[in-house]
Amino acid sequence: MDTVSNAVFWQERWERGETGFHEPQANPLLTRHIAALGLPVGARIFVPLCGMSKDMVWLAGQGYRVTGCELSDIAVGRFFSDLGLTPDIVETGTLRCFSSGMIRIFAGNIFDLTPDLLGAMDGIYDRAALIALPEDLRRAYAAHLLSLTGPVPELLVTLDYDQSCLKGPPFSVGEAFLRQCYGQAYAFTLLENRAVEGGLKGRCPASENVWRLSPLPPSS
Repeated sequence: MDTVSNAVFWQERWERGETGFHEPQANPLLTRHIAALGLPVGARIFVPLCGMSKDMVWLAGQGYRVTGCELSDIAVGRFFSDLGLTPDIVETGTLRCFSSGMIRIFAGNIFDLTPDLLGAMDGIYDRAALIALPEDLRRAYAAHLLSLTGPVPELLVTLDYDQSCLKGPPFSVGEAFLRQCYGQAYAFTLLENRAVEGGLKGRCPASENVWRLSPLPPSS
């Protein structure tokens, strides 16, 4: 699947209201493990493919400055309207930047986001981006994310299951794939592994894995 087809797929899901992946409160894997990144209050955290996640609200409540990127204008608009906020909106080429308080979200294709637009980031929280993409785009996304932020501490949530049971999304992403994509820049620590209660979509046994990606020291 190319970037255009993938964008159409997700835009149509938001337009049809097929957002069962959206959680009404902060994910407990985030709240349990964000401290593992060792980021101080005021640190800048990037949340790629953020949807209208309440995780961003929770992170901002902990004193972090949060930047998201989300394809769907519908999702971004609902995020701020649900909070009763009227964000400032700035046109930035093919993207629009919505901001209010400690949170800003770029609406548009993440592959159009540049390091200059994003600015320096201190950490990344990826719960739903990597596993949302088919393999070819997943590799491109991983490379693009590194180009955007450089190697900064990352909290990454993945799913591991027999991909033949379900076609995805969400997709199964194993440790071997992570090392192929990120191994040149990061060391990996598995912080938690837990079974998905009732199986993924009630059909397939799966585990949810929480990884800390720690930047490797520069080569001498």
